[in-house]
Amino acid sequence: MTLVAETEALLHDNPETAAMLGVEVRRFTDFADLAAVLLAAFAGVRADVVRRVYTENPDLVAFSLQDIAETARRNFEPGGAAASLLFARGVHAVIAHRVAHQLWQDGDPTLALAVSSTFGRAFSTDIHPAAQIGPGFWLDHGVGFVAGETCVIGQDVSIWHDVTLGSTLSESGPKRHPTVQDGAVIGAGAVVLGNITVGAGANVAAGAIVVTDVAPRTVVVGVKARPVGAAQVSFRQPRE
Repeated sequence: MTLVAETEALLHDNPETAAMLGVEVRRFTDFADLAAVLLAAFAGVRADVVRRVYTENPDLVAFSLQDIAETARRNFEPGGAAASLLFARGVHAVIAHRVAHQLWQDGDPTLALAVSSTFGRAFSTDIHPAAQIGPGFWLDHGVGFVAGETCVIGQDVSIWHDVTLGSTLSESGPKRHPTVQDGAVIGAGAVVLGNITVGAGANVAAGAIVVTDVAPRTVVVGVKARPVGAAQVSFRQPRE
């Protein structure tokens, strides 16, 4: 059963839940239609904008399906991917960002910023629409996540709440924000600043303040963060 069908079934079997979410129990044409209805209900953004962006960009659908599947897998969400789509605040924020980012890429920065701002108020995040986020992104809880304009986040990255990927305010030029490479894990409340790289598979401990590069597969802790050994946490699965 596809995610769309699973979500339809969950809503149909739980009409009080659907009513609580403000979602009409009905058949959805495809993922673009489902995402449009959900984001309109959750954030008040125009459904036709979301539907159009997803319909015109099938790669975006694939990215979002991977985000949702990975969130369900890493978070052990009861109800699987459908429940993650309906209830995981981080999933909502990431889906919303993908819409805003596509609009930015399409050369409509004003609408992209309007969409980003609307979603940000709803989900308590501030993700610049130009920030690049790879597939399989797990944004656990989502609340308080900040990502600056020139952030680059690779595949299968896991980030907790209240994380800031920001600038030092002393840097200028085309790259002012962090790059987080594939499979990195960043704990709650961490602050990562400037044009630095968090290496593939690295772990940034909760509450760390990071202003220098983090080597791949290394764990860093503290203020200012310092390496203390090999990384111990990974949520990545081997890709075929």
